[in-house]
Amino acid sequence: MLKGLNHITIAVSDLERSLTFYTESLGMTAHVRWDTGAYLSLGGVWFCLSCGKPAPSLDYSHIALDIAEQNFAEFVAKLHKADVPEWKQNSSEGLSVYFLDPDGNKLEAHCGDLQTRLEALKHKPYSGLVWL
Repeated sequence: MLKGLNHITIAVSDLERSLTFYTESLGMTAHVRWDTGAYLSLGGVWFCLSCGKPAPSLDYSHIALDIAEQNFAEFVAKLHKADVPEWKQNSSEGLSVYFLDPDGNKLEAHCGDLQTRLEALKHKPYSGLVWL
């Protein structure tokens, strides 16, 4: 049966521009590239950039990346200095910055994990929340 996430693939329109963004702005490690894509990693997550026609979601769908609280302010300042656009303001527990990649793919850098989110829900539950 399934045991976890294997990799994340996103469509990008300009491989060189996206490689620069994901490695220099986000700190991912690049491993290989080819004419229409590249493999990178962040922590234990395999990330693929695949050339195509990006169609970023109009809904809340996004990829959230983990960041330590002590690095959060510096990371946000780096995004602002690079004029990386934000797509949402944080309204949940923990520090988060919601930003767009060069093709408009929605990303988030978040301090916290599932346990901190569940703990926060004990004090401020979502409307209609049911514990399973």
